[in-house]
Amino acid sequence: MKKTIFTALIACLCVFTSANAQESTTDNSNVKKWQARFRVISVVPNESASIETIGGDVEIKTAFVPELDFTYFFNKNWAAELILATTNHDVKAVSTAAGDIALGDVWLLPPTLTLQYHFNMETVRPYVGAGLNYTIFYGVDEGPVADAVDYDNSVGFAFQGGFDYDLNDTWFLNLDAKYVLLSTDATINATSALGATVGADVDINPLIIGFGIGMKF
Repeated sequence: MKKTIFTALIACLCVFTSANAQESTTDNSNVKKWQARFRVISVVPNESASIETIGGDVEIKTAFVPELDFTYFFNKNWAAELILATTNHDVKAVSTAAGDIALGDVWLLPPTLTLQYHFNMETVRPYVGAGLNYTIFYGVDEGPVADAVDYDNSVGFAFQGGFDYDLNDTWFLNLDAKYVLLSTDATINATSALGATVGADVDINPLIIGFGIGMKF
């Protein structure tokens, strides 16, 4: 479902871009090299898991957090964006042989670098991008059942689409969507409760949708 939403957003962006391509007027000499944005983002996991021994799946809670990003323009079309944010997610193993198991919560620090292509238009400036994500798992609270939960850090691809809406020569609004291929190997030490240590391959693959304000400088 989340993949379908992201695909629809990209499709709408491509249609809009095609319909307005004749408005391209930007000159390299007028391009401000840097942009900074402050966005509020929703991080919606598209989760699934393969859990050893006890079977079942995983549920990971959606998070809403502030995010800061910086974009550097190489020329009027090509740019690189780095996003900085951290999110906290409640995690639960569901439909296992031992029932539903609360696994506490974990913090994710997912710096993501994308290479973007910006279409040359006035006022509304759409873009698409792709790049790499590196996610660090930290601050694990294992919850009431597990003795400890460990997550491996993750490297994956990220895909992006969005647009900026100019308010004036400096300030603009932004709508952005990303789909991140994010997976981790988790080790759940639940010896006191289940008499076992359980491993799991977990796909998180979040859809990240953000809205905010930006500044060119």
